[in-house]
Formats: sequence, structure tokens, C-alpha cells
Amino acid sequence: MESAGYLFTVIAVMTAATFLTRVLPFVLLYKVADHHILVFLGKYLPPVMMVLLVVYTFKNEDLASTGFLPELGCLALTAALHLLFKHPLVSILGGTGAYMALVQMGMS
Repeated sequence: MESAGYLFTVIAVMTAATFLTRVLPFVLLYKVADHHILVFLGKYLPPVMMVLLVVYTFKNEDLASTGFLPELGCLALTAALHLLFKHPLVSILGGTGAYMALVQMGMS
């Protein structure tokens, strides 16, 4: 059994490491925050990552069958919610909730 001091030290080191990895980019890059490459990445990287996640989700689906239709419906719901409300949290929670409901009902 480890001592309380050892556990406290481990937690403190992990906390400091996490804090530093979150803070250092802002501290070190504040002068170049308006650099055209960072502005470009900030604008286009989030949608690219979403497309990558969608492709990864559907990569093993057999398009000849209809087994992927519930997932495709939830994807369409997520897109519709995002276009309607323009709020990422609403669209993520709505799509995820619909998919989880389908899984619980055995439809996916």
C-alpha cells in the first residue's frame, strides 16, 4: 500500500503536467495568435476533424445492406440540429441521444 504522501505527490505532478500542457501554448504563442496559418487552422480544422470522425465511423459499414441506416439517420439528425440551432452542444447531444435510444431499442 502506498503512503498518502506518495499519492499526493503523484496527483500534484499529474495536475502540474496537465496544467502546463494546457497553458503553455497560450503563453508561448500569444504574439502569433493572428498568424494566417493559425487563423486558417482554427477555421478549417474543426470541420475537417468532424468529417474524419464520420468517415471513421462508417468505414466498416457494408453499403449493400441496410444495417447502417440508423447511424445515417442519427448523422442526418445531428446535421439538421446543427443547421437549425447553430449550437454544437445541442447537435452533439441530440445525435448521440438518438443513437443511444436506437441502440437500447435494438435497432442499431
